[in-house]
Amino acid sequence: MHVLLFDIDGTLVHTGGAGRAALDTALWDVFEVKNDYEVPVQGRTDCGIAQNLFRAHQIDDTLENRQRFHAGYLDALPHRMREREGRVLPGVERLLERLVGIDDVHLGLLTGNIRGGAVSKLSHFGIYHFFPFGGFGDRHAHRNDVAREAFDDARRHVGSGLDATQVTVIGDTPLDVECARAIGARAIAVATGGASRASLVGAQPDLLLDDLDRDDPWWDR
Repeated sequence: MHVLLFDIDGTLVHTGGAGRAALDTALWDVFEVKNDYEVPVQGRTDCGIAQNLFRAHQIDDTLENRQRFHAGYLDALPHRMREREGRVLPGVERLLERLVGIDDVHLGLLTGNIRGGAVSKLSHFGIYHFFPFGGFGDRHAHRNDVAREAFDDARRHVGSGLDATQVTVIGDTPLDVECARAIGARAIAVATGGASRASLVGAQPDLLLDDLDRDDPWWDR
């Protein structure tokens, strides 16, 4: 059995900066704060990004404020997606169609996006239906905790006997590799996001791919 947990941004799709633009919109609409802070987003969770933005702009980091902020973000995101030149990354759709036809392969998500953001982004590109389970960035500031959530959800989906050695995490940043290690899973890095190839090499993934536009069964090496 193989459980493949995919990151979203930079791995499956590029949104053309729609996510970042929606964050800025939400910050203004909800708190009337214009964002002048270049918050790091690569490999981060939406929960952690909100914490950093609140800290930078002296907004109380309460559950209520976070819920309001994320609601504003989810309201803005579809509009920003339609404005931007986003795309599904090379080979992704063909790969997903191929993988769902293999009996012992199960697809899930391991993403820093809040669940609603993941649904919005992947539905925009018509590929959300490929992923029936996963871990999301609603509650966790650290990606390693999202990995643990994704692993638990995978076990609920495919069976409690699932072992971490049967799980592969696919992502485009060193933090994706790190979170795979946190659950004892295999890590595959793909150089289609914003991380440099040198940083991906330095993270020591089990396999480094230029992109997912391949015909070989790389998940089964």
